[in-house]
Amino acid sequence: MEKKKSVHTDEGLQGNERIEEAILALQQEPTEELLAHTLTVLRKRMQEKGQFIVAVEPPVGDGTIRTKDGGLWWMAFTGFDEELRGSGSVMSTFMADMGQLFRSAVSVEDIQGVIVNPWNRTLMMDKNLIKITLGEGNH
Repeated sequence: MEKKKSVHTDEGLQGNERIEEAILALQQEPTEELLAHTLTVLRKRMQEKGQFIVAVEPPVGDGTIRTKDGGLWWMAFTGFDEELRGSGSVMSTFMADMGQLFRSAVSVEDIQGVIVNPWNRTLMMDKNLIKITLGEGNH
């Protein structure tokens, strides 16, 4: 009988802890090298068909979060623990393929990008960082 890693871990989320670890290292030492490492980890998870949990009804009510500068961002979570960490309210969510989410984010004019784990191990990926992760950006 095969044992699952965790009862709370969807198959598409397994491996996302590597993203959280890379973001934590980047938060502790924000260097270009660690940013490049974090984007590489994201690209590898995307190539492995990794998924995010995407909120449908976050604070603004339309799948976006507004930053202090007025920008709209999509929210994505590496796991259920990150999603539940700081919202204070239950959100409707769905699972989304990382690559599809990133390609959509680049094509939607009204948003600035994707905030991965907005409550804790946070990475704000503007469209340039998303394009780099997709292999389309300026290196």
